[in-house]
Amino acid sequence: MKFLSTDAGVIHYSVEGPAEGPALILINSLGLDLRMWDDVASILRSDYQLVRYDKRGHGLSDCPPAPYSIDQFVSDLHRLIDHLDLPQAALIGISIGGLIAMEFAASYPDLVPYLVVFDTAARVGSSEAWETRIRDIKSKGMESMTSVILPIWFSSSFAEEQPATLRGYRNSLLRTSPEGYVGACAALRDADLTRRVASIEAKTLVVAGDQDNSTTVEQGRMLAEAIPDARFELLEGAGHLSTVEQPMSAAKLIRAFLEAQKYV
Repeated sequence: MKFLSTDAGVIHYSVEGPAEGPALILINSLGLDLRMWDDVASILRSDYQLVRYDKRGHGLSDCPPAPYSIDQFVSDLHRLIDHLDLPQAALIGISIGGLIAMEFAASYPDLVPYLVVFDTAARVGSSEAWETRIRDIKSKGMESMTSVILPIWFSSSFAEEQPATLRGYRNSLLRTSPEGYVGACAALRDADLTRRVASIEAKTLVVAGDQDNSTTVEQGRMLAEAIPDARFELLEGAGHLSTVEQPMSAAKLIRAFLEAQKYV
């Protein structure tokens, strides 16, 4: 296990794949740690230097007091890239990870030549909805939210066909620090990149799961239209965590996009 010390505590990260390979940084969703990318990483690690990390308040990273902001998540990522001495890296983000990746790309265009975002939008949810979730977790605890969150994460067919995996992800959610979770909820509450995404210079692929009821297909298309020269792809048979439900298809989209850009 590898850890980076920052002003906000330690960040847990991993590096795998050929050191001379082009770098990809995989950024997690809300309530999960870097293990959510295991299946995608197993497909891509032969050709790319893969960096995964637990954002603040999640996994083995430290959990500073809430609330958090997208700017703080971006600062943590910048510290990690600087620590690893990466001249450039393609960013692959899902859900809140997509927001972090987009804000980072807009802030540091020289560091991010390529961007792939799954199941995200320039504005995810409403301030009122995130405030309600924060209050519910503070008053009722994480377990009270599993019946709400799991149907958002996964399609009904996945839940029926892979009950053990669904249970495992429920366990992962429950092991997330409530402080870290509500801290990230506050970042989502306050983040609105509607104007910001137009300044992204990185070649971008936007991917939406066709059964995602959180960040819808229409929102994905709108995001792709808002980012200059971005492409849109639909991932069939997937809910909000499309890279977990369809890792082979997700990895294929990532690889094809990067190979088309000669990032090999």
